[in-house]
Amino acid sequence: MTPTLGPQRIVCLTEETTEWLYLLGQEHRIVGISGYTVRPRRAREEKPKVSAFLSAKIDKILALQPDCAFGFSDLQADIAALLIRAGVQVTVFNQRSVDEIFSILYQVAAMVGCADEGRAWIDATRGRLDGIRAAVRALEAAGKRRPRVFFEEWDEPHISGIRWVSELLGIAGGDDCFPELAVMPMGKDRIIADGAEIVRRNPDIVIGSWCGKHFRPEKVAARAGWQDVNAVKTGQLFEIKSADILQPGPAALTDGVAQMHRIVTDWMAQHG
Repeated sequence: MTPTLGPQRIVCLTEETTEWLYLLGQEHRIVGISGYTVRPRRAREEKPKVSAFLSAKIDKILALQPDCAFGFSDLQADIAALLIRAGVQVTVFNQRSVDEIFSILYQVAAMVGCADEGRAWIDATRGRLDGIRAAVRALEAAGKRRPRVFFEEWDEPHISGIRWVSELLGIAGGDDCFPELAVMPMGKDRIIADGAEIVRRNPDIVIGSWCGKHFRPEKVAARAGWQDVNAVKTGQLFEIKSADILQPGPAALTDGVAQMHRIVTDWMAQHG
């Protein structure tokens, strides 16, 4: 009998690896999850919550006797260091682009013996993204204009969208108002210090995804000097839940981009 390979007791310190392991049918390997996990919803009922994003219950994690922990980004480096010193194998991914998201999904799938299943999901999802691109090209060929879109990841201070959000927005048919900031991996480097610059770039659509709190379109519309912004004048102020777009995993590549595509194509249909 061939022994089961790969980690058997995994702690997922962020949501995207939890969602991915459930999609792969490997949820039995998960012994602990992030308290911010909402996808899939049943994970919250089935798995112990052992971490936030910047902090973790190290004693609780160690009591679960994990043989691997999955984390995301330099912001979890301190948690990773504590677990490594306690003898836990830790893999911290640092994906920022769409291609990098696909890459880490394949890596995780391979680690749990599901490389073929992972590849099939990735190929199907790439196909759906190609379908969205084709739909946008058809609208452009019919003379429809791409909207300028400001994606706001936080409101005070204003933080624009991270790279995978900007790339998915482009696939969905919108042009990021701050493409030069999207390439910056750190949130602090995507701060727009002068809010008047957003007004100057005059987005046709504003999409808010304020991580951890509800987007308030009426608050955005009431900002000083924003009364003449196209998005405010035409009521094009929308929310996409952070769990659907700010998690660099399956959600962004499916539900997140689909929501952006609906918002953008509704606008394009009205504008030649």
